[in-house]
Amino acid sequence: MQRAGVHFLLTLSLILAFSACAKRGTPDGGPLDTEPPRYVKARPENFTTNFDANEIRIHFNEYIKLSDPQRQIIISPPMDPRPDITPLGTASRSIRLEINDTLEPRTTYTINFGRSITDNNEANPLSFFTYAFSTGPYIDSLSIRGSVNDAILRAPDPFISVMLYEVDSTYSDSVIYSRVPRYVTNTLDSATTFQLNNLKQGTYQLVAMRDVNNNYTFEPQTDKIAFADDYITIPTDEEFGLTLFTEVLEGNFERPQVKGQQHIIFGYTGLMLADSISITPLNVPPDFEDRITKDPETDTLHYWYKPFEERDTIKFIAQTPRVTDTLIARLRTAKRDTLQFNFEPQSTLGFHQELKISPTVPLEEIMDSLVSITRSDSMPVPFTGSYDRWNNVYSLDFEKAEKQTYRVTALPGAFTDFFGRINDTLTSQIRTPALSDLGNLIVNLTGVEEFPVIVQVTTEKGEVIAERYSTGSNTINFENLKPGQYLLRLIYDRNENRVWDTGSFLGRKQPETVVYYPVPIDVRANWDDTYPFDASPAAAPINVP
Repeated sequence: MQRAGVHFLLTLSLILAFSACAKRGTPDGGPLDTEPPRYVKARPENFTTNFDANEIRIHFNEYIKLSDPQRQIIISPPMDPRPDITPLGTASRSIRLEINDTLEPRTTYTINFGRSITDNNEANPLSFFTYAFSTGPYIDSLSIRGSVNDAILRAPDPFISVMLYEVDSTYSDSVIYSRVPRYVTNTLDSATTFQLNNLKQGTYQLVAMRDVNNNYTFEPQTDKIAFADDYITIPTDEEFGLTLFTEVLEGNFERPQVKGQQHIIFGYTGLMLADSISITPLNVPPDFEDRITKDPETDTLHYWYKPFEERDTIKFIAQTPRVTDTLIARLRTAKRDTLQFNFEPQSTLGFHQELKISPTVPLEEIMDSLVSITRSDSMPVPFTGSYDRWNNVYSLDFEKAEKQTYRVTALPGAFTDFFGRINDTLTSQIRTPALSDLGNLIVNLTGVEEFPVIVQVTTEKGEVIAERYSTGSNTINFENLKPGQYLLRLIYDRNENRVWDTGSFLGRKQPETVVYYPVPIDVRANWDDTYPFDASPAAAPINVP
């Protein structure tokens, strides 16, 4: 009995001892590291003058990594080629920059690391750490600051480069296309503000770019641009507001290609308007006819011609207001496009929408008498039909009632295409929503600087849902909108052409002013929502993330 008791106590002691050991060995995780890395020292030291080294080493108090260094690290003035920067992808307590460029004399250089420096464990960023040095006897210490917004979008693009070009005897506006700037910084991420430091006294052109190729030069095909109207003189206490826009390029044609029998396509870049371009074939018979239509989705013009001829090429003179090209289309055997029709929309039709019928081949003749619209009770509905030759769209406009089904019918012969073919019987059925499922929006404008203005309801991406044009009224009504969250913006239509116009750097033209309502708006079903909108650019902030 005594032996059994001793055995029990021994077993219990072992269990308790093991439990205690297990408990002591369980980690509790400890506090989460929220501290960014700290700069310790650099060789040469930060703000060194008479700099002549080929390498820079910057040391920190813990292991760090570099995140997205190609975009985040901005060197001003730019070095070409850029320094070799290590480590990349691995952790280290220091950053090494090997200088490959021949540095300019008596020049202050700044290296802004943005948010690229993070600690190795928790990725806490050391934001906007800057290393500066001068190849001369002193560090330039002047600075400017400002903000960047987008001309038409509510939120600006990330990573906007802000640049200064020195206005000296060699300066012309064309340098932005071919020469790197004297100074450059970056707004980084979603920030809209910028600051350029370590500047020398002088006169400059201030420019901002959405520099897609990261080459510090303006490429209008891909980049956005903003500029200060006047040259700036440093030092200055002024804060600068810059508005980014995409320039409309001059139209240029690309080499034509055969799409189908008697159907050639011309790709293009820039703006193409029906009344400002011509495509003239050479050496064609007297009875030659042609038509041009614009592709609804791509930068392409469709060129249709008749009669058919067996030949290898057709030569064209293609003209825009400023460009004349001689283009050759090399013909090949191809099938003729079939005549088909697409209805848009296909199910639900809004009260302010027109029903659109888009053929695959341009139309030569339309017989409205062979087109009809009937309600679900078979009652005919009067309509007005119109054909847009440039966009190749036939539109039907008619008065609509709620919760009603409409049937559209086009009998054979209603449409005759360019080649003389007629349609088969076409039908489509669409329905209107209930008014109680839609909402109304009333906008009361104040602070309008001048009329006319365009007031638009858009999606977050900038797609226009509805718009109204006002030449003097401060009350704008939007009826029968789908419920949802939208953006509200006002455009000052300075040239009264009823569309928003972008800017031009070489033309020294700023884009037309756009003012956004400061927060998204809610449209509720079966509800009249009223919003007071202060449209003064100074009072209504734009580009709120």
